[in-house]
Amino acid sequence: MKFIDEFRDRAAAGKLAAQIRATATRPWTIMEICGGQTHTIVKYGIEELLPAELTLVHGPGCPVCVTPLELIDQAIAIALRDDVIFTSFGDMLRVPGSTRDLLSVKAERGTVRLVYSPLDAVKIAQQRPDKRVVFFAVGFETTAPPNAMAVWEARRLGLTNFSILVSHVLVPPAMEVILSSPVNRVQGFLAAGHVCAVMGTGEYLPLAAKYRVPIVVTGFEPLDILTGLLMTIRQLEEGRHEVENEYARVVRPEGNLPARRLISQVFEPVDRKWRGIGTIPCSGYRLRDEFSAYDAEKIYEVGGISAQESPLCIAGQVLQGLKKPHECSAFGHPCTPEHPLGAPMVSSEGACAAYYHFGRFASVTPPGRRIDDDSDRHYVQP
Repeated sequence: MKFIDEFRDRAAAGKLAAQIRATATRPWTIMEICGGQTHTIVKYGIEELLPAELTLVHGPGCPVCVTPLELIDQAIAIALRDDVIFTSFGDMLRVPGSTRDLLSVKAERGTVRLVYSPLDAVKIAQQRPDKRVVFFAVGFETTAPPNAMAVWEARRLGLTNFSILVSHVLVPPAMEVILSSPVNRVQGFLAAGHVCAVMGTGEYLPLAAKYRVPIVVTGFEPLDILTGLLMTIRQLEEGRHEVENEYARVVRPEGNLPARRLISQVFEPVDRKWRGIGTIPCSGYRLRDEFSAYDAEKIYEVGGISAQESPLCIAGQVLQGLKKPHECSAFGHPCTPEHPLGAPMVSSEGACAAYYHFGRFASVTPPGRRIDDDSDRHYVQP
């Protein structure tokens, strides 16, 4: 595929892997932040190309995975209302709440709609003035601009039947929680390129300096990941702790300034609970007071809903890089993508789903694996 195949070149990947093996002289543990990076690592068998001394752990970079259970229950409570059309991206529909998911509400009542943009939800609100339309605004900084634009546009149009249920979380505060933990094992980070495309790289400079860790912004193709790993290992071996940008074809140091201005006009930082991790100060967004008329949590008074996670699920330890998915006693049975106990197994970017789908819980590499293989024929079933 044009502009993608060049970043999946098998020979180039082999050369980068050889450079990594030649550069690493001691054990290092590196965390990739984004679930998209995790899926690339797992799908293309990148770990098999790396020296045994290098350990990759998977971070909390899947916004679906870290959305707290009670917020899913809040969404379901709103979706069950007869006067509401609840809209969401498809990746949230199968995330389990305490007793059910949004997909079952859709099947039972037909009041849940899948949309491809928050502006689609605004359009539905225009077309259905007899209903109240709610959009489930989930994501990292990456999806904050379109969600902010939806609220901005609804106000411009004078809509009184549109609101959003906000569950935005921010990456740098989560990284700081990981780094400050007494059981932290992470020595370097691959930062998420799409987040930095919006926010830039400046927020990572204080983290790199304070905790003396290299942070390398990467893209999501195999050569992006391998190049980012090589850059990180070079820093570690040389005793440097800088913020570097492998994804320069997309990311600029200042980010997307118009998008950042829109975010700051509509949202403000707030303490946010992360599923499996707990509350992290100033790690999320909420609507500013001037936009409170579009805040679904306040409109429908669902903020008091609480929930209890499955005791079998170790998603929190997976999201902090303390354990890998296959180390969970429930992995593969009873927890599967069809019957998930936690969001990392159902999300399209979840580490557990990646390990399940691409056979990473097997003790040997599935046959037929190659770095440029874009098929799923090498799946291994439990």
